[in-house]
Amino acid sequence: MQDFFLNYKTIIVFLHVISAVVWVGGMIAMRYAAHPSFMEIESPAKRLERIAHALKRLFTIVLPFVIILILTAVVMIKGYGLSQSEYSVFSHAKEGIWSIMFINLVVMMKRRNRADKMLNDGNFAGAKGQLELIGKYMVPTNIILGVIAIFIGTYFSSTL
Repeated sequence: MQDFFLNYKTIIVFLHVISAVVWVGGMIAMRYAAHPSFMEIESPAKRLERIAHALKRLFTIVLPFVIILILTAVVMIKGYGLSQSEYSVFSHAKEGIWSIMFINLVVMMKRRNRADKMLNDGNFAGAKGQLELIGKYMVPTNIILGVIAIFIGTYFSSTL
């Protein structure tokens, strides 16, 4: 694994960084740019439909990058030998953060899918309940965790 990593280090690190940027940046754009615009839509039904649609598109875009992020993380941990180094605590912390974020993403995707079904059934209150938690708590949680993980990665890059 170390030979593979050393031969493709620049590409692997680039893919890792761009994946984190797309994932975290996408959530920031959705929460702090798109979401306030959605709140200006007067029709509650139309607002919920637009939010559900935008979340579906966001998740479709970020999911491949999340997979790339996880794969490149494994390659970098093995390639740098982080598990057996003085940086193992930070490496495990970063693994834990991205794991929590991934689980949170999967739950958000399920909630969005439930909301979409509820919207199709005319259950706007139920759909609002599903989507509200995503916007108020789940996306901001992933943004905070993602920024922390990116900071840890930046620390790694300046010391390795």
